[in-house]
Amino acid sequence: MLGLSFDADLLRPFSAVTALAVSALLVLTPAAHGQGAQAVPTTQPAAPDSNATTGTDTNGTANGASPIQAQPAPQASASPNKSLAERAVDKVKQAAKSAGDIFNRVPCLPPKGGVQPVGTLPHVAAKLAAGQPVVIVAFGSSSTQGFGTTAPEFTYPNRLAAQLRRQYPSADITVINSGRGGEDAPEMMKRLQASVIDTHPDLVIWQVGTNAVLRNLDPDETARMVEDGVARIQASGSDVVLVDPQYSPRVTEHPESASKIVSLLGRVAQLRHIGIFPRFAIMRDWHERQGLPTDSFVISDGLHMNDWGYACFAQLLGDDIIRSVGQIKLGVNVPAAVQTYRPM
Repeated sequence: MLGLSFDADLLRPFSAVTALAVSALLVLTPAAHGQGAQAVPTTQPAAPDSNATTGTDTNGTANGASPIQAQPAPQASASPNKSLAERAVDKVKQAAKSAGDIFNRVPCLPPKGGVQPVGTLPHVAAKLAAGQPVVIVAFGSSSTQGFGTTAPEFTYPNRLAAQLRRQYPSADITVINSGRGGEDAPEMMKRLQASVIDTHPDLVIWQVGTNAVLRNLDPDETARMVEDGVARIQASGSDVVLVDPQYSPRVTEHPESASKIVSLLGRVAQLRHIGIFPRFAIMRDWHERQGLPTDSFVISDGLHMNDWGYACFAQLLGDDIIRSVGQIKLGVNVPAAVQTYRPM
């Protein structure tokens, strides 16, 4: 625990957004009166694991085909001449916009004690230093695709793109969302060439392992496939950062499997001299040390993150990428043996 005191509203990052959105929807749908106000994800699961395997990302574009564009949400209009339905739609839009200030209500804090960096990202840093375009592929399953967000701009790839563009305003940075719900290493390996390598990325952020836990896949076989995939990505000339499973009730129902997957992915990162973003440990820190209840960063399915969870995840990942790039630009090369990001 950090010893911080939060009231009930602060511990639920999206209470204000939910209230606005629901009030607007009640105007649009009279039959909804009397129902409890609940945060509803924009995408519905198709099966118990992650499971919106639709072939399109949350922006409605073909997976791995279109760059993320971080777009600001429209301002709500106060025009008195608008109909009730139009004003209700404006309220929903304003509610989505207000999600952008969530860190003013619940701050996004790094794990207590700090973190060690992922190590350097030489390909990304070299491109930025030379003023050349940078391509990043976010490869993964439903939490890359964006299940649980209230709007496409709140997916973690969109959040990350916006952060990196703020940091490097003169750079041409493209972030491609190549997430497909319900997949894990077996399915991802089948599309690794087309969805990742053929796009010639400078950095691949590979989120993997959650569905392996939920589907009771063999952890050792999962790790072997991931190591093979990382080797192929590296051979194509890309930097790689792995992202391990999320800490959420559905995952922690399988403590032995989750622990083994997290450990094995860390070992792959060490063997291949790449970075790993320890999402599991960071989310556990939110709950166990920072005192946030899990339903303040995980939606009602007990698995996927909400807008605040994705935003904080993206912020911490982006901070680490920026630090890593800075090391190369300053001529500091972190030894490969310590290129693992983990809570201290």
